[in-house]
Amino acid sequence: MNRALTLHDLIVVCAALAASVAMGLLSRMALRWLGERASRTRWRGDDIIVDALRTIAPWACGAAGVSGAAAALPLTAAVDHSVNQVLTAVLILVTTVAVARVIADLVRAQALSRSGVAGSATIFVNITRIAVLAMGVLILLETLGISIAPLLTALGVGGLAVALALQDTLANLFAGVHILASKTVQPGHYIRLGSGEEGYVVDINWRNTTVRQLPDNLVIIPNAKLAGAITINYHQPEEQMSIMIQARVDYDSDLDHVERVSIEVATEVMAEVSGGVPDHEPVVRFHTFGEAGIDFSVILRVQEFSDQYLIKHEFLKRLHQRYRTEAIDIPLPMRTVVLQQPGQVPLPGPRTPEGDPALGPKSPVRMSKAGH
Repeated sequence: MNRALTLHDLIVVCAALAASVAMGLLSRMALRWLGERASRTRWRGDDIIVDALRTIAPWACGAAGVSGAAAALPLTAAVDHSVNQVLTAVLILVTTVAVARVIADLVRAQALSRSGVAGSATIFVNITRIAVLAMGVLILLETLGISIAPLLTALGVGGLAVALALQDTLANLFAGVHILASKTVQPGHYIRLGSGEEGYVVDINWRNTTVRQLPDNLVIIPNAKLAGAITINYHQPEEQMSIMIQARVDYDSDLDHVERVSIEVATEVMAEVSGGVPDHEPVVRFHTFGEAGIDFSVILRVQEFSDQYLIKHEFLKRLHQRYRTEAIDIPLPMRTVVLQQPGQVPLPGPRTPEGDPALGPKSPVRMSKAGH
């Protein structure tokens, strides 16, 4: 100290500290009021900003009180400069951490609003957080009088060596950025890879993509593998999708009646079962004269991929019951097998169209029994 400490100095110091405490309490009450108002809005960003201010405000009030107290004390110029530098460094660090959290939470909220799932693309969140923290550290060093030019030069040379050593990691990092930037795959989408893996995309981070299968198993896919794989995205260009259900009726059936009944059942399922699209008009398409009957497809539409299982379940149940009520036969496959032992007189063949005009040129399937 450059002079003796007096009672007046102590009173000023106590007043400065008391004022900082009072400012901290008032800011806490004001931020609580703002938080209640922000929670009533639909935008998530104001809640994130208020939470960050709750972190910064106490530190700022405390730093202001300490700075005022230090100014009242008879400190030497060197000590006063050191105190100011420490307070400045603390404020820069606290502000940097708060801003990094705000930006990261805003990115996460944006990803959540687009994907509609709890998981988010953490690769962008981590990149933005690291970038803000790095900028804050550089500003802090420059404020403290430390030249950052040599540091940047060293980071540039060291970064080349790190890039060569972490080729696979960087490949996954840039592949993840490319996947998200191109919007080919996003969290919440249902995808199927050419290698057979399929499920809902839970998260895309800096190294891999997490996919949750329908049985709730997790598949971890490196981003580079996902970027180079042939992938089916069942949520692009929209979540709704058409499904085809195969059915068969007897040759003696009235196909107009079959089509009308099938469409009625399909329309009922679309309107009543969760996951169906009520506005969709079901379609029936006959396509094959099969061995046992006439095959056809019923085209329905579901809200998203996993809804198809309940829709198929309910449609088959109701269609089977309705066919019984309408006396529409669902044929079973039938085949005639003729067994002939060695040395036995050959059985007469089937009647030909000349012998019986009602029969076509059918030939029985002949099988021999070994060991007889």
